[in-house]
Amino acid sequence: MCGRYVSTRAPEDLTGLFGAVPPDPGLVLPPSWNVAPTDPVWAVLERADRESGVLERQLRPLRWGLVPSWSKSADGGARMINARVETVGEKPAYRRAFAKRRCLLPADGFYEWQAVAATPTAKAYKQPYFITPQDGSVMAMAGLYEFWRDPAVTDPDDPAAWWSTCTVITTEATDAAGRVHPRMPLALAPADYDAWLDPAQEDPGALRALLATPAGGRLEVRPVTTAVNSVRNNGPELLNPAAP
Repeated sequence: MCGRYVSTRAPEDLTGLFGAVPPDPGLVLPPSWNVAPTDPVWAVLERADRESGVLERQLRPLRWGLVPSWSKSADGGARMINARVETVGEKPAYRRAFAKRRCLLPADGFYEWQAVAATPTAKAYKQPYFITPQDGSVMAMAGLYEFWRDPAVTDPDDPAAWWSTCTVITTEATDAAGRVHPRMPLALAPADYDAWLDPAQEDPGALRALLATPAGGRLEVRPVTTAVNSVRNNGPELLNPAAP
């Protein structure tokens, strides 16, 4: 699974990397070294411009934890942070988004944990590992997004009336990541960005073909400080090496 990740690139860098239009200047997300469920995250997606109707590639913030459009409440969103690639096209919660609302979620890398047993002199704990491309490139994690209407907000023009949420698609872990955890985010190669983001592409077979293999490139895995275990902690120091 992917339960935390790192996203520190500035929006101007992301728009250049993905060929997206810049976000509204009022939409600002600070860099995060400890992105957690329900946090706002940058997403790249393609939608028609509200005024011109022209399809454009946008960089916009979404809330991590997908809430299906038909949900009666948003309570389950925090649990729907991941969608398994093996069933994403069939599960009711993800099926419509898989067909029409796909996105990319840029990340520097992600965290996974391994349990460390207690010893006579130390308590059991979970050791975090940071997993990132060896070449320092951005990870374009395959994702889905949805819009949910909050019935508690009576005015449909109130920005709070609509929630924009997302989930990360995961697959079997490969390379070094598999030695830490059996699942990992599915990162797409740049050559597949256009096909994945195209809302007109609704053929399930063609879409599944894009998700067959994670993007190439070797991963670096390194143990980092246990400070990342708390969502209250954030900052570049979370990538410091684990204590001996």
